[in-house]
Amino acid sequence: MNEPQKRVLPQPPSKMKTYFTIILVILLLWGSAIQTDATIGELFIGLPNMNDLLIQMIPPNWAYFDNITSAMLETIRMAVLGTTFGAIIAIPIALFSASNVVKNSWIVYPARFILNLIRTVPDLLLAAIFVSIFGLGPLPGILALTVFSIGLVAKLTYESIEAIDPGPLEAMTSVGANKIQWIFFGVAPQVMAHYISYVLYTFEVNVRAAAVLGLVGAGGIGHYYDHTLGFLEYDKTSSIIVYTLVIVLIIDYISNKLREKLL
Repeated sequence: MNEPQKRVLPQPPSKMKTYFTIILVILLLWGSAIQTDATIGELFIGLPNMNDLLIQMIPPNWAYFDNITSAMLETIRMAVLGTTFGAIIAIPIALFSASNVVKNSWIVYPARFILNLIRTVPDLLLAAIFVSIFGLGPLPGILALTVFSIGLVAKLTYESIEAIDPGPLEAMTSVGANKIQWIFFGVAPQVMAHYISYVLYTFEVNVRAAAVLGLVGAGGIGHYYDHTLGFLEYDKTSSIIVYTLVIVLIIDYISNKLREKLL
C-alpha cells in the first residue's frame, strides 16, 4: 500500500531574510533623505513658521464664502464635464486594451501604451499646455480633466474586463454571436457596475484636481488660491480650504452611497 503523503506546510520567512529586508528599507529611506536634504532637524526648525502660518489662517474669513461660491460651482461643472467626456472616450480604449476582447497584440499593446502616456503627464501640466493653446478660462481645465479621466477610467475598466467570467462569452461564441453582440451582452453586463464605480471615483478625484487647476489659469477656485496666497491673505485661503473640504465630503458621501447600491 502506498503511504499517505504528508502535507507540506508553508514555511515562514527566515529571520535573516526579515532582517535583511528591514536593513534595506532603512538604507533606502536614509539615502533618500540625504539626497533630498530632508532631515528631522529641518522639520523642527520650520515648526515655528508653521505655527505662525496656522495662527494667520485661523479663524477663516467666513464672509469670503460669498466671493468664491461662483468659482466653486465652476470647479464642480469642470469636474462634471471632464469626467463625462473622459468616461465616454475611455470605453473604446478600454475594450481595445483588454486582451480577452481584442486578440490582436498589434492593437492591445499600442492602446495600453497610449494609456501609459496619458497617465504619465500630470494634470497641471496638461492644463498649462491647454491654457497656452486656448487661453485662460475653464475650457483648458475641462480638457485637462478629460484626458486625465480617460487614463484613469480606461485603465481600471480594462483590468476589470480581463477579470470577467469567460463562460458567457464562450457560450455566445458557440451560438454564432458577432463581436458587437459579444461585447453588449457578454462583457458589458459583467463590468457595468465596476465601470460606474470607477467613473464616480474619478469624479471625486477631478473635483480635487479642478480646485488647483486655476493656479495655471485653467479656471475654477484655484485662481482664488493663487490670489489669496500671493497677497498673504491666509484667512481667506483657509476659507477656500474649508469650503472645498465641505464640497468634497458631500460628493464623497453621495458617491459612496451610489457605489454601495451598485456593488
